[in-house]
Amino acid sequence: MDPYQISLFVMFLVIATLGSGIWIMASLLIVGLISQWVISDFSLLKMGTISATIIARNSMSWELSAIPLFIWMGELLFRTRLSVSMFEGLTPFVNRIPGRLLHTSVLGSTMFAAVSGSSAATTTTVGRITVGELIGRGYDRSLTIGSLAGAGTLGLLIPPSIILIIYGVMAEVSIIRLFAAGVFPGLMIAFLYGSYIIIRALIDPSVAPKREETYSARDMAVAFSKLLPVIVLIVIILGSIYSGLATPSEAAAIGLAATLIITLVLRQLNWEVFYTSLNSAVKVSAMITSLVVCAAVLASSMSYVRLPQSIAEIIVQLNPSELQLIMLLMAFYIFLGLFLDGTSVTVMSLPITMPIVIAAGIDPIWFGIFLVIMIELSQITPPVGFNLFLLQSLTGDSLPKVARAALPFFFLLCLGVAILYVAPGVATWLPGYLYGN
Repeated sequence: MDPYQISLFVMFLVIATLGSGIWIMASLLIVGLISQWVISDFSLLKMGTISATIIARNSMSWELSAIPLFIWMGELLFRTRLSVSMFEGLTPFVNRIPGRLLHTSVLGSTMFAAVSGSSAATTTTVGRITVGELIGRGYDRSLTIGSLAGAGTLGLLIPPSIILIIYGVMAEVSIIRLFAAGVFPGLMIAFLYGSYIIIRALIDPSVAPKREETYSARDMAVAFSKLLPVIVLIVIILGSIYSGLATPSEAAAIGLAATLIITLVLRQLNWEVFYTSLNSAVKVSAMITSLVVCAAVLASSMSYVRLPQSIAEIIVQLNPSELQLIMLLMAFYIFLGLFLDGTSVTVMSLPITMPIVIAAGIDPIWFGIFLVIMIELSQITPPVGFNLFLLQSLTGDSLPKVARAALPFFFLLCLGVAILYVAPGVATWLPGYLYGN
């Protein structure tokens, strides 16, 4: 087969398997095996041997062990009052900023993202606290929902990000460097969200009705004490990683142990919370790791059938500039985001896009952050934007209404991509400074 025939055949397989409604992990496995069989003409025995070896090797990846630990930590925070205390602690500090309590969604999501690594956990945890509270106080409904839709995606970018762990494993890139690279872009996007809320509040003060509330120094101290447990967790997790004392997987274990101790000391951990959080973490972790392992089989199959090389040949014939290539990748990822969740987009696309990125001379650390922002866009893009579904269930609003509320934050993420392209140092400076070039 020539490059075009290989590309069309694999694309047909992907569309056919996903359109059949079977699990995405099964789709990845089926596409990989059929590609080996039809294009490479492998025997069933050889296909089985190759796939078994790949599955065994990737199942024992030490880096993947961080995923269930970070997920369990987020589940524990979700099911205890630590998340509620975080909201109460932020309230006095944003009282004098235009937009007032609207900023609690952005700041709360930023803080929670730094201990959970999950967009869904961040959106759900912060949303169940802020949405009803803000709408009940008369804050603009659309801006309340939109700000949470956008801020919830920060769980994908701010370390410890589960998507960055998956990317690091699949792309064979240092996860510690990826975590360092995600800090400033995550803070930059949070700053863009906060700035937009301030501008909206200055233009139309009714979006954030003013309430005559004053806070004494004692009130501020009490508020800070409520933030302290989450701050301690952030310092423990990120401090242990960036200081070099622990790998991401070890930091996940340390963070989980610290979470269990803190919730136990604060008398918020009981058997029901322990069991339900662990049960949920096991289910989510099994889903994610199954996707990663099956994607490894697909990646191996793609290398056997030379699909990445075929697509690279097509792109070389087009002779795009770096900007044109980035724009093509943006369109590709936004298109995938219309139909797939972020984890699926990552594991399905990397076997194809990573060789092209490397061949084009694009920094894989920078590309990892670019990819995560693309996935953030997919989280608030209908019809399968996962954050939109979460907010629909939280608010009772229709999906189109939630999507319209999230639209300004979609464009702010696009602005974030533009800044990242113009100033790549936003992502690459910190890992270079901490760990050298």
